[in-house]
Amino acid sequence: MLILWEHPLSPYAQKNKIALREKGVEFEARTPMGIGSGTALEDFERMNPRREVPVLHDGDFSLFDSRLILEYIEDRWPEPPLLPRDPRERAAARTIEEVMDRHYEPLNWALGEIHYFQRASGELKERLVAAAADDARRLQGWLEERLSDRAWFGGDRFGWADLSVVPYLNGSRGFELGPAAGSPLARWLERANERPTVSATAAEAAAAVAGMSGVAKLVASGRFRRQYRDHRLEWMIRSGGFEVVRDGLERDNIRFNRFP
Repeated sequence: MLILWEHPLSPYAQKNKIALREKGVEFEARTPMGIGSGTALEDFERMNPRREVPVLHDGDFSLFDSRLILEYIEDRWPEPPLLPRDPRERAAARTIEEVMDRHYEPLNWALGEIHYFQRASGELKERLVAAAADDARRLQGWLEERLSDRAWFGGDRFGWADLSVVPYLNGSRGFELGPAAGSPLARWLERANERPTVSATAAEAAAAVAGMSGVAKLVASGRFRRQYRDHRLEWMIRSGGFEVVRDGLERDNIRFNRFP
């Protein structure tokens, strides 16, 4: 049985789920106990000492990191291909994935910190929300340049770059920072969300959002410790949220990776 350890709100896990579904590969999605607390099941930690999702478990083989998992999925189940044939187009698709994972992800993540986990209020909240909105507009403009007049980022078929973008834009839309109505990027997002592979994944994320009530109390109590990966920490400090980090360190409700 192929198992994908994930959380429905993780955009990293979402792109892996979309890829598996696009290829028609059956899998079981599981969420590890203790995720978000800084502790997890011992078996899960053996698969990923980073204690983060996603992790793909294929028989006696386990792999972590969403990009490596995506590469494995493409190699393991080559049809239908998600990457274009042309080397430059393949590199362009991977570049889009890199930008989304490292530069777009932290602004959505920060908005979750603010709205769900209530780490900022008043003027600080306004400053961070404004910074996220500015980054979203700038990065969406960059995406529109890459999309140009094509139906999909890879040309005439949905593929690697598209599934790397859609979880993040759906996330931004949930914070009312989606692409401008009627724009080429907004029309692309509508097309992407019409795909059964995407709509199923988005529905799972929406259901998880409904269960987010009360998580701020868990953070305040220290029972839920959010992971500040390198790009998230950089974004928060660069955007004027140093006191969010300082407060999290004092309250011991943020955590950092340690490997192994």
